[in-house]
Amino acid sequence: MEEVYVVRHRHFVERTPIRQIAREMGIDRNTVRRYLRGAPAGVGKPRGVEGAPVHDAVRPRAEAILEDSKRWTAGKQRLTAARLHELLRGEGFDVGYTVVKDIVREWKRKRKEVFVPLVYKAGDLAEVDFFEVFVDVGGERRKAHMFVMRVMHSGRDFAWLYPRQDQTCFLDGHVRAFAHLGGVPHRIVYDNLKAAVRKMLVGSDRELTVRFLSLATHYVFEPCFARPREGHDKGGVESRGKAIRWQELVPIPSGLDLTTIATALLSRLDARATERFEEDRAAMLPLPTTPFVAERCLPQVSVSSRSLAKVESASYSVWSTWARTVVTAYVGIDEVRLVARDDKRVVVHPRQPFGGRAVDYRHFIRELARKPQALRQVADELIAALDEPFAAAWRLLVDQHGPKKAARLFAQVLRAIEDRGEREVANDIVAALATGEPIQLAVRTRHQTSAALPAASLPSSLASLEVQAGVAADYDELLGGVS
Repeated sequence: MEEVYVVRHRHFVERTPIRQIAREMGIDRNTVRRYLRGAPAGVGKPRGVEGAPVHDAVRPRAEAILEDSKRWTAGKQRLTAARLHELLRGEGFDVGYTVVKDIVREWKRKRKEVFVPLVYKAGDLAEVDFFEVFVDVGGERRKAHMFVMRVMHSGRDFAWLYPRQDQTCFLDGHVRAFAHLGGVPHRIVYDNLKAAVRKMLVGSDRELTVRFLSLATHYVFEPCFARPREGHDKGGVESRGKAIRWQELVPIPSGLDLTTIATALLSRLDARATERFEEDRAAMLPLPTTPFVAERCLPQVSVSSRSLAKVESASYSVWSTWARTVVTAYVGIDEVRLVARDDKRVVVHPRQPFGGRAVDYRHFIRELARKPQALRQVADELIAALDEPFAAAWRLLVDQHGPKKAARLFAQVLRAIEDRGEREVANDIVAALATGEPIQLAVRTRHQTSAALPAASLPSSLASLEVQAGVAADYDELLGGVS
C-alpha cells in the first residue's frame, strides 16, 4: 500500500508523468495506471474483461467444445483443460494453457449447483442411509452394515448394526427407530435403493416395492427420494454417518454379538441428544397400536424329498412328515421360521448365508428309527441335537455292543421318542442309567400299565371278585415242587 501511495502522490500532487514514475520506481507503466485508477497493490488485470483479446477470441470456441464433449466422453474419461488446450492449438488458436484453464474454471463455475439454506421444522423431516463399518464379534473382525436415521430439526440420531444390507434389515431399522424415538417423522428422505424403489419414473416420482409401500402405509409417513448421484440431497445423514464411524466406532468396537455392540452404540448416541428433540417428538406422527412385521413372508416354499426347504438359496430341514409339501417361510434378521398348513409345529433355524445349509436331525427321527445304518452315519449330529441323557445312552450302547448294533438298539429309543415324546423318554433313560436297566428295555416297558375296565361295565357276578396279580416268586415256589 505504501507503493500505491507514493505513485498516486507523485502523479496527482507533484505532477510527475507516468513514464518517469515507472522508470524511477522500476515498475511497469500499466501497474502505475492501475494504481492511479485506485486498484490495490498485487491485483493484476482480470481476464475476460476489456483488454484481454486472446481470452475473448478463444472463449466461444472453447465453450462450444466443452458443451459438445458430453457426446464423446463418459465416466472418468473426461475432457481436461490440458486436452482442450491441445485441441484449440490444433485448430490454429495461439493461446496459452493458463488462459484455457481459466475458461474451463469459469465454465464449470457457472454450471455448479447453488445450494439453498434450508429450514427444518420440528418432527417434519428425517433422512436414512446405510454405512459399512467393521466390528469384532466374538474375537473375529467382520463387516457390518449400520442403519442410520437422523431427525433433522434436533439432529437426533438412531443407529443399529445388521449383518447384511437387505430389505428385511432396512425395514427392521425403521421399526426399531420409530419405537425408540417414540414417533414417526412426517417425511423421510432416501437414496434410490432397491429395498425401497422398484422403478424410477419421471422427475421425483418412484414406483415403490410392495413391502416398503406397506411400511410407509402402516406408519403413514411420506417417502421422498434424492436425485440420482446427488448425495447432498440428504447431506445431513451422509455427513453424520461418517461422523458416527469416527466418533463412536474408533477403536473398532467388540462384543459377543452384533446386538450387544449395537445396543452400546445406541446408548452413546442417546447421550448426545439435545432438548430440541422434545419439540420433534411432540410434532411427530403417533405410533400405530401394532408394530410393522419386518420379516419377509414366502408363502410357497417347496419341500424336497430330503425334507429340505430352500429359502433364498439356502437349505433348511423340516419335519420328515412335511416332505414333498409346500410350507410358508418367514425370513427375519437372524432366523428363518417355517410353518406347514396342517401342523401346529414351527421349525426355527438360524439364517444361513447364500448356499448354506441348516439341518436338525431331530426332524428325521421317524425315518432314522427305521434306518439304523443311516442313523449310524449321522449319529454324531443327531446326538448333538438331542444332548443329554441321550448322548450318555448312545455312548453306553456303543461301548457295550459296538456302533453297528448300537445303531439298531438306539433306533428303538427313536421309536419311543416318536410315540411318547422326547421328554418322557429322556426320563426313562435317566432312570435306566441310574439302575443299570437295559436302555432298550426301559424305553419299551416303563410306564406301560394294563387297561382297567370301569366297574359299571362288569357283570354283577364278577364285580366283587378281586384277582391278585402274579409275581415271579409264586412260579418259583410252584416249580420247586416239581420232580
